[in-house]
Amino acid sequence: MRCDAASSWLCVATCPSPQPCDRRPVLLLLSAPTVSCSTDAPKYSSSSPSSTRYNPLKRFHSGHAPDVVRRWIQSDHPLASQDRFTVASYNILGDRNAFTHRDLYGNVPSIYLKWNRRKRVICDELAAWNSDIVCLQEVDKYFELSDILATMEYAGSYKRRTGDTVDGCAIFWKAHNFRLLEEESIEFKAYGLRDNVAQLSVFEMRNDNSRKFVFLISRAQILSERWGNAPVILCGDFNSTPQSAIYKFLSTSELNIMSYNRTELSGQRSCHPAQVLGLKQEISSPLSLIDGLLKHSWTDEEVRVATGNSSSYAVVHPLKLNSSYATVQGSTGTRGSSGEPLATSYHSKFLGTVDYLWYSDGLVPTGVMDTVPVDILQRIGSLPCEKVGSDHLALVSEFAFTQEVQRRDTKKLHRQSEDS
Repeated sequence: MRCDAASSWLCVATCPSPQPCDRRPVLLLLSAPTVSCSTDAPKYSSSSPSSTRYNPLKRFHSGHAPDVVRRWIQSDHPLASQDRFTVASYNILGDRNAFTHRDLYGNVPSIYLKWNRRKRVICDELAAWNSDIVCLQEVDKYFELSDILATMEYAGSYKRRTGDTVDGCAIFWKAHNFRLLEEESIEFKAYGLRDNVAQLSVFEMRNDNSRKFVFLISRAQILSERWGNAPVILCGDFNSTPQSAIYKFLSTSELNIMSYNRTELSGQRSCHPAQVLGLKQEISSPLSLIDGLLKHSWTDEEVRVATGNSSSYAVVHPLKLNSSYATVQGSTGTRGSSGEPLATSYHSKFLGTVDYLWYSDGLVPTGVMDTVPVDILQRIGSLPCEKVGSDHLALVSEFAFTQEVQRRDTKKLHRQSEDS
């Protein structure tokens, strides 16, 4: 997490209206890089329905490093069906970024920044989670990772960022459980924004033709309606804190941009580790706040890019989204007042949360892998470390279809059977 990509998320509201389509209903999932890796971690099958609740991380902890223990939190939801799957989202820290921004990792021993070592650690993490779907950000060694993940039965897809950057987004899925039906990508540069990109992919569960889902960052509503109002999962590094305007926009579906300083939409200003840990306090007078708002007011062109209309200050999106981590309650040592993790990213200039797993109606989170307590992160000093291969912590969540969606699909299949 190194840049404020706020404007990329506002463009969700400016997408064209979806067109009707006769295709069958699906589930929509959204996602906003060779050496041999150990795959000795326990395997968990999360695609096949089962009457027995399973724990995808039952035995997983970070090897012999007790300071980095990830605890699985299960939530029994009364509306959940037995059709379940796990999703992991992980900003793995691009190799070039790790050394281009070396000033962010002054507390990290150089051995922990070397790609060959971090690759082994990251692959060990992914093998241990064994998630059905894996969404990676800051991927600049895609083919190396793809070769390794293929040995774990993953297929993959990659989209590199535009401009002179070398990293991008990658999606991997268990090929024996899912079939890719459709995919496209978005280059935000084409909309006058930064060199960010997004991947959109439609999948079908191989063991149940009535279950499909899509990964993407923008145009979610378009694909959702194209595939029968499919439920949505949106995951990635959003470069925005739970206190930010962008978080409010995603969680409430609307935002008046004139209520916010355009340079502080991400909410990252107060996330220096010294501030978060109480070692330094930021003092702002009312006059300085007013002066800042005046200096950083919106121009007509910026309003047009954000809302699609220079005379409109409101941005809206049609998706009703909730955060899986805010929904599944964690411990006081890992969660803030919003219910989100206290920290998903940590380096010498940032300690806070910018990664999320959002979901829409039709799905419920039935479990999440809790993050690491802030006091433990403070003892570690910075990420990456011996047992974490990135400056981010991965998010992992199990989702289930709601019983309402299951009943709808059952009725649909019954009608199809009668018609045939």
